[in-house]
Amino acid sequence: MSLKLAFLASHGGSAARELVRACHDGRLGAVPLALASNNSRSPALAWAREAGLQTAHLSRAGYPDPDALDEAIRDFLTQSGADTLVLSGYMKALGPRVLAAFEGRVLNIHPSLLPRHGGRGMYGDRVHESVLASGDAESGATVHLVTLGIDEGPVLAQSKVPVLSGDTLETLKARVQAIEGELMLRAVRELAAR
Repeated sequence: MSLKLAFLASHGGSAARELVRACHDGRLGAVPLALASNNSRSPALAWAREAGLQTAHLSRAGYPDPDALDEAIRDFLTQSGADTLVLSGYMKALGPRVLAAFEGRVLNIHPSLLPRHGGRGMYGDRVHESVLASGDAESGATVHLVTLGIDEGPVLAQSKVPVLSGDTLETLKARVQAIEGELMLRAVRELAAR
């Protein structure tokens, strides 16, 4: 049975774009259905509309009560028909209702080799800065299942890249981002095979 995918994205949604491309060109046996964003100006939201996905802007602006927002996100995603949720640069913690509705089926990609450089406050450039400051010889990306604890869910897949002498935030970030699409694709395939 094919996975039915929904996405949450705050900005560009590169993982969502890669997975939708893979669905369309036959590299992934899944059906992309919906994307929601907490950012009304998110490029991912505009792209998803053009790609024919169901879309929604769901944020504290429309739902100031966190429980109501959690319910709205859950309802949009479940009503889309999705059975698997992929976070694609989604910069908000998920609520308990969304996590319960997709238990064991919420994937996130983190730009380091978890458990190193993960947890509260560790996102985006902060992660790469932490890797560089630590003197680690390698970094990479991790796809994990999302649980209530930030970056604490079981690891599905990891890919490594070297940290090179003279690396800057930009060069390390580019090297990690270059492996993220294929890593997420591998992890979704592995989840589908379970």
